[in-house]
Amino acid sequence: MKNIPVAILGATGYTGAELIRLIEGHPHFDIAHLAAHSQAGKKAGEVLPGLSGAIAELMLATADAAIPDAVQLVFTALPHAAAAKSVKTAIDAGKRVIDLSADFRHQDATAYKAAYGIKHPHPELFSSAVYGLVEHARARIAKADLVANPGCYPTSTLLPLIPLLNANILDDAPIIVDSKSGTSGAGRSAKADLLYCEINESVKAYGMPRHRHAWEMEEWALGFGGRKVRVRFVPHILPMTRGMLTTLHLTGDKPESWHQLLYNTYRGERFVRLLTEGRLPSTAGVSGSNRCDIGLAVLGEREAVVVSCLDNLLKGAAGQAVQNANIMFALDEGLGLSEHALWP
Repeated sequence: MKNIPVAILGATGYTGAELIRLIEGHPHFDIAHLAAHSQAGKKAGEVLPGLSGAIAELMLATADAAIPDAVQLVFTALPHAAAAKSVKTAIDAGKRVIDLSADFRHQDATAYKAAYGIKHPHPELFSSAVYGLVEHARARIAKADLVANPGCYPTSTLLPLIPLLNANILDDAPIIVDSKSGTSGAGRSAKADLLYCEINESVKAYGMPRHRHAWEMEEWALGFGGRKVRVRFVPHILPMTRGMLTTLHLTGDKPESWHQLLYNTYRGERFVRLLTEGRLPSTAGVSGSNRCDIGLAVLGEREAVVVSCLDNLLKGAAGQAVQNANIMFALDEGLGLSEHALWP
């Protein structure tokens, strides 16, 4: 088949840079357009020192510049609220879109406003957007023109949680989700609280009393797990570049059977790995891969913790986006993606 021209809007953030790296190594996608509003007019290699060759010489356009006619797929790696306008423009131009912002992760404007505190500029697109949690939405993704790439925290939470909700074995108590992420999850823009002297040798919780991703977790726990739940979510930021570890504190029936439930759900999945009973995952074990590793520890007759780890820039962002793109264009789902972590 011929290669598929793609565009990346928001190309110079950490997620955009990871998209460039993945797509440059992809056998069927070609980068035809890069945009980065604040860096427009510069060569990509001037802003992203890791680039080399022809892609480094590509000139960055503004985010609202016309997308070349040949482009078939647009990745929008822009901040929430800013992305919606670009998504609308691309859809109107007949492009297929994978949006890595939060702008289309909810199913209606009310939920979006509750989470983000602002009115959505294009709520008419909600009905056509597909939430791209790959392992639970493949059939819809394949037919979609607009895919909302899930957030990294929700991905790390929903993958282990959905099978347990489907089995209807969890108690009605709030689901406690304790997550920790590397600083790349906070983006590349300058922030005083992410300066080296502020973040080094320190761990802190943030986004309280209710982080915006809690709404996303609850909405899609119901959407995929068929059950309305209350999530008590506390994220923390760690002084490391990438990686995410999420611990779910759960109570319910027969936790000694949960490992088998998770195994039955994910045994054929390339990018979800269930560790053997008693083993728990680490961020180093998934860094550089598109994998989510899941482990479980039974604490008592009705208590267990489930721990998941992923690379927040890959399975939590750019990697899952490429996985979605492969499905949209009827390609092998794993093209351009690694199951293996960088080690050491």
